[in-house]
Amino acid sequence: MQTWQLQDAKNKFSELVEHALRAGPQLVTRRGKPTVVVMSAAEYEQTQKKSGKDFKEFLLSLPQMPGEWFENGEDPFQRIDGPIRDIDL
Repeated sequence: MQTWQLQDAKNKFSELVEHALRAGPQLVTRRGKPTVVVMSAAEYEQTQKKSGKDFKEFLLSLPQMPGEWFENGEDPFQRIDGPIRDIDL
């Protein structure tokens, strides 16, 4: 992947786009740090199709909490019962 400084990318945007179309994604840096990647629309569409999951599917695919957390009957996330404190608003 070719790297472009932001100022060069601005000044040579047409050239940057041509490189993205011919050679693949192009990395643009700002102050020496990777900032954005410029790629063809077709390549972007391919990256979107690869994941194939919407947000709900993503959440459901996450590993579940270990069962042993609840085997002893204790819920590690239960509320602590105690006195209620007054606060000034």
